[in-house]
Amino acid sequence: MYSQLKPDHGYPLRAVFVPFPFVAFTFALFTDILYWRTSMLMWQNFSAWLLFGGLVFGAIAVIAGLVDAFRSKATRPAIPETIGFAVVLVLGIFNSFVHAGDGWKAVVPNGLILSTITFVVILITLWLAAARPLAQEWRFNHD
Repeated sequence: MYSQLKPDHGYPLRAVFVPFPFVAFTFALFTDILYWRTSMLMWQNFSAWLLFGGLVFGAIAVIAGLVDAFRSKATRPAIPETIGFAVVLVLGIFNSFVHAGDGWKAVVPNGLILSTITFVVILITLWLAAARPLAQEWRFNHD
């Protein structure tokens, strides 16, 4: 099995960074729910920092995705995954702007709605990535 590895195909670089924004945006939804239920300002601050961290690692993932696009066909990101990831980042930017407001109105209901929509788009993007027939082609030579 390992003898079938192609030496010219490497690991998709973006795969190292893409999970970070997904996890950060998912936790932002959890902290938004906690803020909604408790009214403790700490949870709004956590949400804002999680959104910021997700956007920073999202930018790094975009750069890594561009590098992957020029490496080889096996590491090139698929169009549906790329569109899904771009939508997630755009929603994250808007959500970050909403969370920049003060207090209750910054999170409830608009921030909570945006966090929920972002989470749903993350799930759809992950499904598209997992359903891709060539998702694991970078590992082995099937010629």
